[in-house]
Amino acid sequence: MFDIGAFELLVIVIVAVLVIGPKDMPLALRTAGRWIGKVRRVSAHFRSGVDAMIREAELEEMEKKWKAQNEAIMAKTGTAEDYADDQMTGPPAASAEASESDFPTHDDPAPEAEERSTAAGKQSKPKRPAPKDEPQLPLGGPEEKG
Repeated sequence: MFDIGAFELLVIVIVAVLVIGPKDMPLALRTAGRWIGKVRRVSAHFRSGVDAMIREAELEEMEKKWKAQNEAIMAKTGTAEDYADDQMTGPPAASAEASESDFPTHDDPAPEAEERSTAAGKQSKPKRPAPKDEPQLPLGGPEEKG
C-alpha cells in the first residue's frame, strides 16, 4: 500500500517527537491508534457490504441461468402439465389385467409370521447358572435366610 522504508519511518518519528514533544507522544499515539482502528472497521464494513451485493448479483444471475436451462429442458422433454395428465390417467392397460391376488397386501399378515411371533413371545431367556467359584450375595429370599 504505502512504500515507506526504514529511513522514512525514522524521519517521521523524529519529526513527530520534535513537533508533539516526548511528553504528549503516548496520548498522540493512542489517539492515532483509535483513528486507525475506526478507519479499518469502516473499511471492513464497507468491504463486506460490497461483497454481499456482489454475491446477491451473482445469485440472481445464476437463478436466471438455471431458470433458462430448466425451461430449455422442459421444452425438450415436455411440460409439467403433460406429466400431471399422465399421472392422473392411471396405470397403462397392460398392468390393469393383473389380478389383485398377484400382489401381496399389507392388511393381512402372513400366517407364518403370526406363528413365529407367538412362538417367540412364549419363549423366555434361559437363566445362566452362576459360576461356583464366585461368592453369592444373599438377596433376602426365604430359602437363603438362615
